[in-house]
Amino acid sequence: MLKLMKNTALAGAMILSAGAAFADYPERPITIIVGFDAGGGTDVMARTAAPFIERYLGEGASLVVRNMPGASGQIGITETAASDPDGYTIGTFNLPGMMARTIDRESAYDRDSFTYLANVVNDPNVIVTPLGSALTTMEALIAEAIENPGAVTVAMSSLGGDDHFMLIKLQELTGAEFTVVPFSGSAPARTALMGGHVSMGILNVSEIAEFREELNVLGVAQAERSDFAPDLPTFAEQGYDLINGSLRGFVAPAGLPEDVEAQLVEAFGRLADDAEFAEAMAATANPVEVVTGEEPPVSGKLSAALLLLYFSGGRDRMMTWDIHRNVRLRC
Repeated sequence: MLKLMKNTALAGAMILSAGAAFADYPERPITIIVGFDAGGGTDVMARTAAPFIERYLGEGASLVVRNMPGASGQIGITETAASDPDGYTIGTFNLPGMMARTIDRESAYDRDSFTYLANVVNDPNVIVTPLGSALTTMEALIAEAIENPGAVTVAMSSLGGDDHFMLIKLQELTGAEFTVVPFSGSAPARTALMGGHVSMGILNVSEIAEFREELNVLGVAQAERSDFAPDLPTFAEQGYDLINGSLRGFVAPAGLPEDVEAQLVEAFGRLADDAEFAEAMAATANPVEVVTGEEPPVSGKLSAALLLLYFSGGRDRMMTWDIHRNVRLRC
C-alpha cells in the first residue's frame, strides 16, 4: 500500500511538473525571423498573425518580427534553422522557394532542419506592368518578348521562388525570353515597377491589392478568379495554362521540446477559425489556408511539381532541374 502511495505521488508530481513547464512558456519575447524586406507578402503575413498568436499563447506573450533579407530569403531561413530549439526563435517559410534554394546552391539546412508549425497563406501569382506601359495585355507582352528576346525585364522578389518558377513556366509555354531583375523582397520589386524601371513583374495577389490603381494587372495564376480580385481574368481564361503561387507559413528549429511545440502548433491552428484574423488577412488580400502538422505542407492547389518530387524523396532527380535555364539575369 505504501509503495502504491509513493508511486501515485511520484506520478502526480511528474504531471504537475510537466504542466508547470507548459504553463511557463513563453517567459520572454519570441522572435519571428522574416527573410525578406518589410512590406512584402511574407512580412505582412508575419505581422498580421503575430498579435493573434500572442493572444492565443496567453497574457504576457510577445512576438517581435525581425527582417533578415538577402540571398532570396536564404539568410533568414538559415538563421532560423541554426537557432536554439527553445521556442524563442521561429521563422517564416515560403514554398517552393525555401526548398528550391537547397538545390541550386549550397545550403546549411534541409527539410529535417525544422519543426513545421503551420502553413497560413496560399497566394497566387499575378503578372503586372507599370501603369504607363504599352504592355497592357498578355498578348502584347508575349509578342514583345518574342520579337525582342531579353528586352522585357522582369522584377521579382527573389531567385528560386514561386515568382521565378512562374516565369519559367511562362517561357516554356510561349517560347518567349525575358531578363530577370531580382530584388530582396516584393516591396522593392513593386517600387521598381511603379517607377517604370522594369518592364513587368511577377508578384502575388496580396502584394498588389493596395496598388491596383498604380499598376496594370494582366492576370492571376489560379484555376478560378481570386476572391480578392474577381474582376481579374485567370491566365487560363486567356489561353495560358498557368497555375502557380506561394505557400507561406511558420517553422521553428528542429528539436523543439514537445510541450513547446504542442503549444505553438495549437496557437497557430487557432488562426483557422478566428473570424477576426480572417478579416485582418482579407484586408491585406492574403488568401488564408491554415494547415498544421509535422510535415512540410504541399497544397493540391499549388502546381510546383518539384515540391512533390522533393518531399517524396526525389531530390536527386531534381538536381538536374536548372532554375536558370533560358532565363537571362540582370543584377
